[in-house]
Amino acid sequence: AGCFVFKPSAKKKKTLSLEDYFSDGCEGAENSEVRFKLCQDLWDKIKTETEILQDELNRNILDSLLDFTKKCSSARQHSDWASQMRASEIPTAALVLGVNVPDHDMTFQSLFELLQQSVTPHVASVQAKECGGEGPSGLYLVLERLMGAVVSVDDEEQAEETAEQTIAQLHKSAHCSLSTLCDWYSTRTREPPIVVIFKDFEAFNASVLQDFILICSRYVDRLPLLFIFGIATSPSTIQHMLPHSVSSLLCIELFQSLSCTQHLATVIDKLILTPWLPFKLNSKVMLVLLSIFLYHDFSVRNFIKGVQLALIEHFHTQPLSVLCCNKEESLLNVMQLNHHNLERIRQLASFKGYLEKQEPKEQAKLLQDNTHLKDVCQRLIKDLHKYHKNYYPILRCLHTLTSALPRYPLGKQIRELHLICLEKDVWENEDYQSAMKLLNLEKSKSSASVRCFKIRLGPIPLSTFTDLQWKHNEYLSLLANSFVLEGESIISPVKTLQKKTDLFQLQKTLLEMNESRRAKKLSPFEVLRNETLEWIDSLVRNHLSPPESQTLNEVCYYSSSATVRRHLNATPRMSIQAALSSPYYYLQNENLKTEDGSVSNAAPDICIAYKLHLECGRLINLFDWLEAYATVVSAAEGNGPDFISSARFIQAVSELEFLGFIKSTKQKTDHVARLTWGGC
Repeated sequence: AGCFVFKPSAKKKKTLSLEDYFSDGCEGAENSEVRFKLCQDLWDKIKTETEILQDELNRNILDSLLDFTKKCSSARQHSDWASQMRASEIPTAALVLGVNVPDHDMTFQSLFELLQQSVTPHVASVQAKECGGEGPSGLYLVLERLMGAVVSVDDEEQAEETAEQTIAQLHKSAHCSLSTLCDWYSTRTREPPIVVIFKDFEAFNASVLQDFILICSRYVDRLPLLFIFGIATSPSTIQHMLPHSVSSLLCIELFQSLSCTQHLATVIDKLILTPWLPFKLNSKVMLVLLSIFLYHDFSVRNFIKGVQLALIEHFHTQPLSVLCCNKEESLLNVMQLNHHNLERIRQLASFKGYLEKQEPKEQAKLLQDNTHLKDVCQRLIKDLHKYHKNYYPILRCLHTLTSALPRYPLGKQIRELHLICLEKDVWENEDYQSAMKLLNLEKSKSSASVRCFKIRLGPIPLSTFTDLQWKHNEYLSLLANSFVLEGESIISPVKTLQKKTDLFQLQKTLLEMNESRRAKKLSPFEVLRNETLEWIDSLVRNHLSPPESQTLNEVCYYSSSATVRRHLNATPRMSIQAALSSPYYYLQNENLKTEDGSVSNAAPDICIAYKLHLECGRLINLFDWLEAYATVVSAAEGNGPDFISSARFIQAVSELEFLGFIKSTKQKTDHVARLTWGGC
């Protein structure tokens, strides 16, 4: 006899679309449709740009894997001794992707499609959670996907559904075996390799993986198998999970992908530090996203999700975000602003600062005349776009100038310098001043001043930098010539000393050299170097002011870091405390509803125990706690406290200990220590 459980197919969750989110309680509903369209366009641009960047960054590693599979496939057709020895092993690519696991799906999906298009249609991609525990489910899953054309999936919900369907169909797949796969493969007109991708190698059951490799090794002469291991930690994981008797059956080649920090630096450079994206993040929001990346998951994919979340929140909560678009469109939208939105502009902090600097007559006109305000706003929007076009090239110029200095006074990465510029005037920063002093000591031919001018400054409006082009060329030529002049000035006194043999003339020459040193006369290179640095300093002061100094910056910059942190940084303790304190809102049981915020005596045992433990101090007497619990529960059940089972109380206490609210203590054996304070 047996008991079988048939789970119903999971109903797909109803997801809230972006359009529904904007139509539901959107601030400033009069232009919500326009803002939704702008948000949707920017969302699509970010998604497209991210996919292009992902393809570019993964191109080298994917091409290397593609060459590896082609080489292994062609090697089987050769008859030399080395190829025969290799043919007894299964070619295996150990792909080290790093600990940023959420980013792996996109890489494996690109690899899966590339292999199917260029090498072989016989590709199976499996995850550890799809193979279950010990048993043949992993082998059956691979065979099903190879012979039954079951496609690879990336979405977690689809993967779970596929795993359930596979397990449910195991009784139909009893005939599946590698010998069956051999017979099926022999009927193919072509003989391409069979590739099996293990996405999360570390998560697989070691014994299942060993059995799978041992079984496959027996058919390596009949099946051109090839494995790809997706490794998140270190290649040594293979030795830890597979004994030598198993790993010796594999011909392993190592492939290292680009590090997640390099990936993030490229994304920030191409996505954030660019004028084509009108939506911007202030310093606090950037710090939240970077801290989550550096101290939580190292996921570039989640970083981009954070940017997209900030984008949605900005367009949803800021009615003036209708001006957050390209310059031509924003100028048109200014003229279409209604009276309510113009009043919102007058209430902006940056506009109030601008208003205070105007003459009284102009102030009255801006506050009363809507037409005049629109004209002024158009000019201010032009200035804001001009600020962004000039900001990023000068930021890169300053970063190139200072990133090669010792100890990186302004940061090694450009994002660090960007954060400094967002917070305050960078030229008032002590690190900036020390960096300029270090640059004033530069004397080598590989001067940072020369390197700075060699970078591509991008499309800077010539009306802003009228002297940029000619100064660029002039300084490069003059700096190059200054080395020759400086060398001549240094060598000529030495030659003079060598020619002079008269003691009086020698003494006179030495005195002249000593006086010139005291006067500290600058060499031609030093004069040009100082002039160059002064010019760059003027560019920094003119174009790297913080965005808060720009009028109407609120229409483009999102500043609610608390909202981003709340959405992205999970706080399980607060959620658990809320559930234990207010079980009605989670269980929707009318018997649990209370008006004074207390917990009903009909609540679950853990809720009652939690509420009672909040009334105790640092140490809780278990007997007193049990007495209080029995009194509360007996009132709900109509029995005396003596009839309440202590097992229920012990289970509730154990659950609280598991959740981290209490722990046992050695101070008193009949007491437990409380670990949390405060609550909902």
